[in-house]
Amino acid sequence: MSKKILVITGDAGESYETLYAIHRFKEAGFTAQIAAPSKRRLHLVIHDFEPGWDTYKESPGYKVTSDLTFDEASASHYDAILLLGGRAPEYLRHDETLIKLVQEFDTAGKWVFSICHGIQILIAAGLSKGRKLTCYEHVRFEVEATGGTYCKDEAIRDGNIVSAQTWESHPEFYREVFKCLS
Repeated sequence: MSKKILVITGDAGESYETLYAIHRFKEAGFTAQIAAPSKRRLHLVIHDFEPGWDTYKESPGYKVTSDLTFDEASASHYDAILLLGGRAPEYLRHDETLIKLVQEFDTAGKWVFSICHGIQILIAAGLSKGRKLTCYEHVRFEVEATGGTYCKDEAIRDGNIVSAQTWESHPEFYREVFKCLS
């Protein structure tokens, strides 16, 4: 039976992280569905590093259509949830339905995958305390302030949670993700 992955993003979600995830899961024969606050075409962004900038810059990215809303999603229908980065997590972490959904995955012992700023959703769900996690380096404070241990690894697994720093961590992250799903 094919694995089913729930992919979480919204407007200003990281374009490359979204497309890479969807393509990798489909390539492996898995079902990957995008859940967002609403069911529609989403405006994704590209975060990249530019010489002379102290932080990343943001450009418009590809668009994808969400398959379902957070209200329509149920942890019982999926093997794992993937929390993508970009700027979307800064507002998605305030969505009570999404937070409960992430907690349901964790309570059921299912896989919770997080990359880059996706950690902000994981933190809002109360899943960082006592965990070794990684994420975009400038979100480190949030991990540590909520009782997590920030690790500099490109990707790290702690129990049923696998986290990664950025889209540059895709090779290490997806090696671990597919190990978990096999």
